[in-house]
Amino acid sequence: MKTEQKTLQPAVKLAGEIQVPGDKSISHRAIMFSSLAEGTSRVSGLLRGEDCMSTLKAFQQLGVEVEDRAADELIIHGRGLQGLQESADVIDCGNSGTTMRLMSGILAAQPFFSVLTGDQYLRRRPMKRIIEPLSTMGAKFLCREGGRAPLAIQGGGLVPTEYHSPISSAQVKSALLLAGMQIEGTTTVYEPHLSRDHSERMLRGFGVALESFSGGARVTGPVKLTAQDVVVPGDISSAAFYLVAGLIVPNSELLIRNVGINPTRSGVIDILKAMGGSIELVDERELSGEPVADLLVKSSSLRGIDIGGEDIPRAIDEFPVISVAAAFAEGVTTIRDARELRVKETDRIAAMCETLGSLGAKIEPLEDGMRIEGQETLNGGEVNSFGDHRIAMSMAIASLRTSTAVTINDSACTETSFPGFWELLESIKK
Repeated sequence: MKTEQKTLQPAVKLAGEIQVPGDKSISHRAIMFSSLAEGTSRVSGLLRGEDCMSTLKAFQQLGVEVEDRAADELIIHGRGLQGLQESADVIDCGNSGTTMRLMSGILAAQPFFSVLTGDQYLRRRPMKRIIEPLSTMGAKFLCREGGRAPLAIQGGGLVPTEYHSPISSAQVKSALLLAGMQIEGTTTVYEPHLSRDHSERMLRGFGVALESFSGGARVTGPVKLTAQDVVVPGDISSAAFYLVAGLIVPNSELLIRNVGINPTRSGVIDILKAMGGSIELVDERELSGEPVADLLVKSSSLRGIDIGGEDIPRAIDEFPVISVAAAFAEGVTTIRDARELRVKETDRIAAMCETLGSLGAKIEPLEDGMRIEGQETLNGGEVNSFGDHRIAMSMAIASLRTSTAVTINDSACTETSFPGFWELLESIKK
């Protein structure tokens, strides 16, 4: 992976209408479920980030034929749940935890052998969270110490389960449902708080009679997926960077078009509004089973708040940039119950405390979050992204309100989820 380095100047104001790339979580699932369906599916609005391309290549290794029609469109010829073929080689998931965890659920029920690996960052991330529950269904894994990749999976022979997850994780929930829908019987997953429900929504769109309830979801297998046309909305996790940018830079106004506002993902909007942010949802509508709106954001005087509980899983990927908003808010912001941030692409609690702190932010780590005391401006300087796309983009947003330029090392990691991020950011500076 390229490392690269970006130097950014502070902004005077921001203005414009923009559109962010397709939703990463939905793009992953559109590729997966189209591949598992019977018939031909058209996926448009697809995110062509490195993570989603890892998922696409994985299914091509498993025998799925794909026609590349346009910049954001694929035609996928599904093979059905019984049509996948054993890969002749190791499947490389790149930097994508979603690819590795959801593929583990799919492959654990397939009657062949598979090996999943990833880049140096993914091989450090914990996979016990899916290995252990899938093992209760009879899945057979071999892995490195601590449940880390590479993962060798001898598929087949699973039985249904009723699993009470100790964490709210869409990846854990989805992995179990994807395994359960291939076998005879009912698999139920319970979780402490509702995690994102893109899998449930899309599976129903593909014809799966999946039940969602306040504490989780269940599926009775075996099922059949029928090919569909899927339109992927803009990614709210990508839009979050521009929401914060529009809020913290004085005299700014941005319209971010066609953003997914799924209630299990829209915690960042609720949190920023609670901080005093001016964010208006315009032209709310539905696209392929997902709620969508245009987001109008205007510069605002933010205030510190306490964040925790059920807001955490609804905004888990956005906390790096939420911490940037907090660094410019009046008063103290406390983030709790977010221990999950320590096992993302990097330890995002430690990373944000180090990077923002190096620019003069008053930020301190907590075991399960951060305490941030806001101030008027930050200093310029040089920071590391730690190879984490969300850290890199968060520090780019912080640079908009610094006294001098900020240089971000290993900036190319943004290609993981947001191709064109740097060009789009420069286009709205006025």
